[in-house]
Amino acid sequence: MRLAGSDSSQRTAKRLRKAMTPPEIGLWLALRTNDAGLRFRRQHPAGQYVLDFYCAPARLAVEVDGEAHNRGDRPLRDAARDQWLAAQGTHVLRYAATDVLTNLDGVVREILTIALARRDQFQS
Repeated sequence: MRLAGSDSSQRTAKRLRKAMTPPEIGLWLALRTNDAGLRFRRQHPAGQYVLDFYCAPARLAVEVDGEAHNRGDRPLRDAARDQWLAAQGTHVLRYAATDVLTNLDGVVREILTIALARRDQFQS
């Protein structure tokens, strides 16, 4: 199943690719050249949302959450988004931006381990 985005989310994704945060840039550089051979997309449109990173064969979304994700209605919006993605068969991993900056290797190892297991699950 293809996870496609709306026209609006496609325009937003294009804009966001040009304005990635430092944690997103670091994670992107690590994910795009991973030794596992998994292909990740950055700022991938999905429905009305834009995913920070998406691995289609694993049906895995990776989100880098800055401090703003803990304020206002953001936790409720994130929960609704995660619920919608789960209904589409996509699992979401969330990492705090500070964790990405301070433990990039550990974050990448965990993402790749989960992505490989999920990919294998869907190829069986």
